[in-house]
Amino acid sequence: MDSLWDDLDSLVDSPAPVPVTSVHRGTVQPKADFDAGEDAAALKEAIEGIGTDEKVLVDILTRRSGAQRQLICEAYQEAAGRSLLEDLKGDTDDDFQHVLVALVTPLAAFDCHEVMRAMKGLGTEDSTLIEIFASRSNQQVKALSDVYLQETEKLVTLDLKSELSGDFSEALLLLAKGERDESRSVDTEQAQEDAKTLYHAGEKKWGTDEAPFIDILCKRSVAQLRQTLVAYKNLSGKTLQRSIEGEMSGNLEELLVAVVKCVKNIPAYFAERLHDSMKGGGTDERTLTRIMVGRSEIDLLDIRAEFKKLYECSLLSAIQSDASGDYGECLKIICGGDD
Repeated sequence: MDSLWDDLDSLVDSPAPVPVTSVHRGTVQPKADFDAGEDAAALKEAIEGIGTDEKVLVDILTRRSGAQRQLICEAYQEAAGRSLLEDLKGDTDDDFQHVLVALVTPLAAFDCHEVMRAMKGLGTEDSTLIEIFASRSNQQVKALSDVYLQETEKLVTLDLKSELSGDFSEALLLLAKGERDESRSVDTEQAQEDAKTLYHAGEKKWGTDEAPFIDILCKRSVAQLRQTLVAYKNLSGKTLQRSIEGEMSGNLEELLVAVVKCVKNIPAYFAERLHDSMKGGGTDERTLTRIMVGRSEIDLLDIRAEFKKLYECSLLSAIQSDASGDYGECLKIICGGDD
């Protein structure tokens, strides 16, 4: 497990990561002979009959692209005079409801609602905030923020600021602004400089100066940070991730480690999150649903490949042994096959 994150050889030659929007490594593809009206009518019938025909809900909503599901929602509203989202909420429950709601919600709105949920009530669900803000592109963060402003008339950064504190708050807010440098060119001298700065702020210092870690990791471009990770390991003999784990603790450590992992390999980061959501006694269905639906049209094929490499079993088999019923059925179809 550790060897994946310790091995930086591939980073030296690997090209700068492709912007997320142009990645087509999803498992869910648009349906070819798609008819929104026909699908809406079938869903209406499945919901309005005595009892609900869950099989129809599963078959239609898991086998259409996100854009097609939005067209179905429009056709449904027209045909039924009610929203599909509200009908699904009224007719299904628990994890099955969550996955269907996720499927009919546009991605930016779904991210936004997950952030809202993580801030609701006493305390915050930091691991959800960390996963979302460490892994999303500027464009995705801005889209999430726009929906947040639309729905609450408030800025997500201001609400986060009032919920969080300390260095963790500072780092997360930098990411939540969606202003990370996105240049694809790499300045090797800068990478050497940054590596030195980090080394002297952590390993070489009694106590740790967190500020340079936050500043460099939350602002530099992914391509630039990849070079910095390599320079850091050459300088200190250990990976930056190991240094952060040794020097810091709590949610700041978790956030900066997540940033480093996403810089290195986003699909492996999500594979690890999926594994963690299913290991041990209970299942963290929220995380499982969020990643499976959220990455289904982006890079779920790559996540599946990394999962198999890391855990020597396929993602599909892990889901089969962990999620059951209609909920499990949805996840298995979204997973899209065995490896």
